[in-house]
Amino acid sequence: MCNMKTVTVREVRQDFKRKVEAPLRRGETLVLRKRDEVLGRIVPEFSKKRVFPDFAARQKEIFGDRIIELNVAEMLRKDRNRF
Repeated sequence: MCNMKTVTVREVRQDFKRKVEAPLRRGETLVLRKRDEVLGRIVPEFSKKRVFPDFAARQKEIFGDRIIELNVAEMLRKDRNRF
């Protein structure tokens, strides 16, 4: 329990977003205290960090070694005749 972050009831009331929500989104478990008494633990729903797909590998799988000169924003700008 010494490796877990500690948050007090007062901190939860005053700054929930920074003291509780942000660590939970990062996958951290928090210890909830009131004065010197441990009330419990707040455990995130999913303790693993979000893993995003490898977009570069997926693009290479779809398009191979072909070089795409324009990105989507540039293609739209070209279609709308804007510079």
